[in-house]
Amino acid sequence: MTHRISLRARVLPAVIAAGMLVPVVAGAAPAAAAAPQVSCTSGKAGLAAKLQRDITAALATRSGTVAVGLHDRATNTTCTLRATTAYDSASVVKVTVLATLLWDARKTNRYLTARESSLATAMITKSDNAATTSLWNQLGVTKVKGFLTAAGMTRTVPGSGGYWGLTRINVTDEQRLLSLITARNSVLSDNSRAYILKLMGQVVTSQRWGTPAGAPSSVSKQVKNGWLQRATRGWRVHSIGTFKGGGHDYTISVLTDGNSTMNYGVNTIQAVSKVIHRDLFPTAPTASLYKPTLTPREAFVAVPQS
Repeated sequence: MTHRISLRARVLPAVIAAGMLVPVVAGAAPAAAAAPQVSCTSGKAGLAAKLQRDITAALATRSGTVAVGLHDRATNTTCTLRATTAYDSASVVKVTVLATLLWDARKTNRYLTARESSLATAMITKSDNAATTSLWNQLGVTKVKGFLTAAGMTRTVPGSGGYWGLTRINVTDEQRLLSLITARNSVLSDNSRAYILKLMGQVVTSQRWGTPAGAPSSVSKQVKNGWLQRATRGWRVHSIGTFKGGGHDYTISVLTDGNSTMNYGVNTIQAVSKVIHRDLFPTAPTASLYKPTLTPREAFVAVPQS
């Protein structure tokens, strides 16, 4: 039996931070319209209602626009909020770049070269932008689009003009990507999946913020984050992660924009992530929960001036 729950998630229109008033997010629904709702279903009695309530509460005082995706294979649990809303990808797209590289190499039955492996490692573990640009240019947008089609990531749009950080992504497609990385499929080989997970599990400490926050120490954690500041809609701050252990096998994607600062977005993501981990592991002792760095870092992504 599947249990479903859906109630309104409130997001405040403006916030004063660092002495600046952040305006209402452009394109937000008018006051008279119903705000998007957190929607959860689960094969475990009571879990959907608890997740919906707790994710909604975690976002109740947060400004900006937040999209959330959760899927746990073990309990057949799924939660979504703004699943198809598009965001500038920032560094989160680097997982897609690596997946494209491996998918393309598989078509000709070849291993990655030493150069490609070095670039891939720098791109994921350190969020190296130059390495990403090298691989993006090597692949070309046509191959990236080919992978997106094969992966069923139908609403992801590669950034134009070489600006891979402006690829348009959404929670549905990011969750689809994570599902391909974490379970056998015809798009990515088992070796490719293991390689991606290995690199996401070796991200440097200063970039291991976001979705791992609050996960039990007994659970494996793989993460890729991204952030980007632009003249409109403030900071984009995102985190995608995969987690396995303790009877659960789940993925989390949290995408945000309209943040006043990078840390504001990080804190929003971590507030959501903490309640998800807590609801999946209600008896996990506080001492065993993962605490992310207090000084989160990511690499700046190049974008056009205007």
